[in-house]
Amino acid sequence: MLIVVSYDIPDDRRRTRLAHALKDFGRRVQYSVFECRLTEAELGSLRLVVLQEIETDEDWVRIYRFCTDCGERTELFGSGTLTEDPDLYIL
Repeated sequence: MLIVVSYDIPDDRRRTRLAHALKDFGRRVQYSVFECRLTEAELGSLRLVVLQEIETDEDWVRIYRFCTDCGERTELFGSGTLTEDPDLYIL
């Protein structure tokens, strides 16, 4: 499924740590927005990482889930590419 993660973290160090962690799950499409193609298990792992990296009283992170059909109907204007499911996974 397509997952979009956006965040607003005022602390530079926490924001950088979270961004580095999110790169393991998906691709940065804007400064504080990542697109990820994840399974339910991977989404659970992402949630744990987010909770480990943020201060819940100061930071916010939003995780948006899109159904398969919704992700396929995403429109892109301007430069960039849509995040797609890779044909091959290397473990």
